[in-house]
Amino acid sequence: MAAGIKSALRSLADPEKARGGQAFFKEPVRFYGVSSAETRALAEKTYGQVKTIWGWEEAEALADHLLPDPYLEVKGVAVLLLGRFIKEAPPSLLEKAKSWLQADYCDNWASVDTLCPEVISPLLAMFPELLERVETWTSARNRWLVRASAVALIPLARRGKELRRAYATARRLFAVKDDLIQKANGWLLREAGKTDMTRLEKFLRAYGPAIPRTTLRYAIERFAPAKRRLLLSKTK
Repeated sequence: MAAGIKSALRSLADPEKARGGQAFFKEPVRFYGVSSAETRALAEKTYGQVKTIWGWEEAEALADHLLPDPYLEVKGVAVLLLGRFIKEAPPSLLEKAKSWLQADYCDNWASVDTLCPEVISPLLAMFPELLERVETWTSARNRWLVRASAVALIPLARRGKELRRAYATARRLFAVKDDLIQKANGWLLREAGKTDMTRLEKFLRAYGPAIPRTTLRYAIERFAPAKRRLLLSKTK
């Protein structure tokens, strides 16, 4: 199965797209130049071939095999396929996901931002007791694990769930200098404010001077232009 996925991606490769893809990343990333839509289609096609004979264990084993591959699209198919089996996965899968992040198998923002909503966030929704473990990732040395501590909460926060934890996580990440963490943190705050903009505004006013400007600019994107200008001024 792994060989077939890699072969299919190579057949879809577009060298021009591959060269252009690097513009979206500061760290070096290897691409076949396969579009996101084509990557998802391949994952869906593969799922159709195995859904009656596989369970989450086989999908996890395939991810274990494919995630060390250097190509972004290979990692993407592995995670998307595992996501199709997530409803039957046990809470122990969180530790496996953590190990992939720590090993730098998801060594770019795009891979982290696929792993979180496809695997980690659904696990948190199914097993809320795991939230405390993810909260500890905010102090990790691995930047991808730290980014995941914020991104994994976004699907919950945008539905108005676990807002206390989302804001607590955001506070802990204010001290992190990494711009990819600052952007993820602003994204988390923006989504947390989606169901309660007043709460978000109060939070930003309360912690304004401590908030990195990158984080703040992401967090205020849904406010009206005049309100954004006011918050930028009042939080200096």
